[in-house]
Amino acid sequence: MQSPHIIEVNQTNFRDVLESSMASPIVFYFWAPMSEESVQMLPQMQQLVQKYNGAFKLAQLNCQEEQAIAGQFGIQALPTIAVFIQGQPVDGLGGPQPLEAIEAMLSRHLPSQDERNVQEALTLIQEQKHAQALPLLLNVAEDWQKKGEVKLALADCYLETQQFDAAESLLKAIPLEYQDGYYKSLCAKLELHQQASNSPELQALEQSYQANPGDAAIASELATQYHEVSRDEEALDLLWSFLKKDLNTQDGDMKKTFMDILNALGQGNALASQYRRKLYSLLY
Repeated sequence: MQSPHIIEVNQTNFRDVLESSMASPIVFYFWAPMSEESVQMLPQMQQLVQKYNGAFKLAQLNCQEEQAIAGQFGIQALPTIAVFIQGQPVDGLGGPQPLEAIEAMLSRHLPSQDERNVQEALTLIQEQKHAQALPLLLNVAEDWQKKGEVKLALADCYLETQQFDAAESLLKAIPLEYQDGYYKSLCAKLELHQQASNSPELQALEQSYQANPGDAAIASELATQYHEVSRDEEALDLLWSFLKKDLNTQDGDMKKTFMDILNALGQGNALASQYRRKLYSLLY
């Protein structure tokens, strides 16, 4: 199936394709079957549009079939590449070109990879897909991660993926000019979590455990409460303090609670991986 970012240009859609450059850059590729060099470059152009993932649309025009359109452009060499933005030609290349030259031309007019990643992440956040947005934001260059809007987006992702300490650290570093309604809403979410994670009921359970530090039942209940408010490191550390001495504590129920928390965190979670290694070191 052909990419949605690739268009075959003909007399019927030619004007519409040109007009679409008002919204998104269009890269015209003029080629013809009789020009072997232009045929050879066609797959490279198609791979390039995939690499840029929607930053531009590739408009392929077969000059042999659409001679009238090619004549309107005054095409004199094949292949010819022309970049249209806002309905106007802004750059172009004639004749066979190395891929590096084409990318250098595109870089003068298109967003960088980091900028595209940030824009994609912001779209995912609007769609409530924070877990998918997070790696995109984490992979942009350091100078991008220092930008206020990226810090806010990262903090949002951390909150939604229950990485509250990381979210708090970022929110404390937000520049004053970015402390808008979005920032305040993120702070409110963090505050609600902090209130829940230190509720009077939880404090009472902590005091009960401090008074009875050897009581596995209280420890297990406290660890479960920690997990429910995303204090997972404290939960696992508490359970491990018993399990490392006896894996069969509470007739195996504590180990089950421990494994339930690890499974809830998921295979890719660094904290879960750390405690799985500890468990395996005892088992094997």
